[in-house]
Amino acid sequence: MKQTQTNQIEWKEIEIGELLDYEQPGDYIVQSEILKEKTKISVPVLTANKSFILGYTEEKNGIYEKPPVILFDDFTTDTKFVDFKFKVKSSAMKLLTPKSKDVNIKFVFLMMKGIQLNFSTHKRYYLSVYQKRKIFVPFSNGKLDIKEQERVVNILDDSWELNQRGEKIEDLFDEYLNTLFYEMFLKEKNKFKIIKLKEVCPLFRKIISPEKINKDYFYLGLEHIESQTGRILEKLDAQAQKLKSTKFLFDDECILYGKLRPYLNKIALPNFNGVCSTDIIPLRPEKGKSNKYYIAHLLRRETYINRANSLCVGANLPRLSPRDLGNFEIPIPPIFLQQKFAKIVEQIEKMKKKLNKTKQNSEELFNSLVSKGFKGDL
Repeated sequence: MKQTQTNQIEWKEIEIGELLDYEQPGDYIVQSEILKEKTKISVPVLTANKSFILGYTEEKNGIYEKPPVILFDDFTTDTKFVDFKFKVKSSAMKLLTPKSKDVNIKFVFLMMKGIQLNFSTHKRYYLSVYQKRKIFVPFSNGKLDIKEQERVVNILDDSWELNQRGEKIEDLFDEYLNTLFYEMFLKEKNKFKIIKLKEVCPLFRKIISPEKINKDYFYLGLEHIESQTGRILEKLDAQAQKLKSTKFLFDDECILYGKLRPYLNKIALPNFNGVCSTDIIPLRPEKGKSNKYYIAHLLRRETYINRANSLCVGANLPRLSPRDLGNFEIPIPPIFLQQKFAKIVEQIEKMKKKLNKTKQNSEELFNSLVSKGFKGDL
């Protein structure tokens, strides 16, 4: 066991599983069809992705009454610290709680944020594996030192809150766009003609073999697209990857739709040309008929996620077929309305870009402090 000494505090490297208990959500799971608007008596329904408040429910049974708790998601390896009553949606999530009163759960959570995981979107990163990872924890007189944990939390909290504030602003932007989209296109049912997606946004399935990949192309796999937000986390030099199987071509006019596990809601809008995994379906809106921002925002909505999930085939690796995607029935507003929405999205994306520069600075500060915490240097 690795140890460091700081004054009278002894820092020991401990497995996370020795500090936290966990339970399956079980009775706390709520189905999406009973989500409701926020009221004075409703509680949030959570997923563990970035925009983790999915909606609200007034159902009285199954509310988790014992916050704070850490949420862990097997599929995204994301963790959230939750200090309010809630319900959850995904059975892949686990609820992590302290094993003893001498464990400060926020301390453990902040230390966990410093753990890097190698994660493939095709596999679940099970909690049993995560629990084997180690963090430094302060001891005194052979026992966990709760006061030292609280001291470290106080040091990290300001940096963490600064980072969270940036995420909250992004969430407000997203909430505004969701509300605007609803008001413009969905509030009045039957306002627009209903057609099949493929009529205005056909599949762009151009296959390319590895030896023909252009040196200027980037490569995207499903693991490079953030769940729910569609943010592109990383783009790789396609030639440097030495790809061995055929891929799909795409360009900056395409929408990239993740057909594997569509409940992860991985829908991206690249601003570059490249190739992608065949678990991603490129769609290309027809000019004068549809706009990529409108289509992408529509497909990210709960109605279409549920539709995709209901049509999936394959138990272990559920996939949506391109044909079923193309047959989705969608409302199609006049192109000028779609373009009006697109301009607003573009302006908000510019504001997010400026915000992310500030967030990057706060993240660097937080990661630096967490690194010191791992070494027992705080």
